[in-house]
Amino acid sequence: MVDPAHAGRASVAVRGGRFVVATSGVADGPSQALSRFLVDEGAAAVTVVTHPLVVESEGEHVVAELVSGTRRVRRRPNHPPSTFVFDPATPLLLPAADAWFGFNCLVTAQGLVRRRLRRVRRVIHWSVDFVPVRFGESPLTRVYDRLDKWCITSSDGRIELSEAAFGGRLASYGLRPDEAPAEIVPMGAWTAEAPHTGPGALEHPRLVFLGHLVDRMGVPLVVQLASELRRRGRAVSVDVIGGGPILASLEALAAQERVDDLVHFHGFVADFGNVQRLLAGAAVALAPYEVDDTSFSRFADPGKLKAYLAAGLPILLTPVPPNAGELAALAGASVLPPDAAAFADAVCAILDDPSEWQRRHHAAVEHSRQFDWGAMLRRSLPRLGIGVDESPPMETSS
Repeated sequence: MVDPAHAGRASVAVRGGRFVVATSGVADGPSQALSRFLVDEGAAAVTVVTHPLVVESEGEHVVAELVSGTRRVRRRPNHPPSTFVFDPATPLLLPAADAWFGFNCLVTAQGLVRRRLRRVRRVIHWSVDFVPVRFGESPLTRVYDRLDKWCITSSDGRIELSEAAFGGRLASYGLRPDEAPAEIVPMGAWTAEAPHTGPGALEHPRLVFLGHLVDRMGVPLVVQLASELRRRGRAVSVDVIGGGPILASLEALAAQERVDDLVHFHGFVADFGNVQRLLAGAAVALAPYEVDDTSFSRFADPGKLKAYLAAGLPILLTPVPPNAGELAALAGASVLPPDAAAFADAVCAILDDPSEWQRRHHAAVEHSRQFDWGAMLRRSLPRLGIGVDESPPMETSS
């Protein structure tokens, strides 16, 4: 919601408006959904500035004007987090905008400076995660947190992904809810367009994992699951979609467990349409997060879970994301301990009972509908002072 301290600023309209979306990373998520929504709803200009996020990213800072189709690339060294300092200054020349959406405090701060210079009318701080000790017990964490606190108290409006992140951030910064109000916009999906899996997936069942290949994701358990299923006489293929620093070690583990013929590593898939097709070809989705009190997944709303739901996939996950219980109660998911045998039991129970698979499949599809990006943005942006045309939505782009 709009911060009362800045409620006097004039609202802006999407149709005919000019916007800057400043973000990091390349995976499909809120910044991509917002950018598409703004274009589809008739914005005059949508400039998207994308900075590198992880160490395996190329050092490319990309400026894309979506309405005109222009694209510029600025190359800088990429050694995060030290090179994050390049983000607010790359590029220095950007067009004036009615609203600036910043997807981390570094780029939101850039928007706030431009607001002071009268180059931007409204600044929205969109927090895509909350990490209590982002860079460990170090001066860098203290500087980052101080900057983030300034952004959430100075922006014209802000967004959190979950109630857990909202509460955690306020507690960490010593703020009351009325001092830093926020609109809660969870991760979503373009649910009407997402291809669904179907009963045919049970004929030659495949499991699927989607995500960044880092330790906290629990991906070794995916490989161990394939091994455990083979030990039980079940040769079930697994698609692992995503890149990351532990990819090589996972490939070595698959060879060691003698399941490298079953576990297929696709790496990072840039075209999310191809990701959706892989999901729609699977029978069961996996999210075996490591159970770790320091993991920021405890405060997150992981995007892959919404992608799984949109594809109609039964989900097997550990009790780490804050919405795990909700998914188990309403979306046909199972919450399990981080144990390959427990996951194997659940996989076999689902694959051997088509009626149970169908029940979970329909529950996932139905639960996903409330997380349609278009519906959520149409509802939430006006609360942030960004007016959306009340006429029927324009036909969305493919």
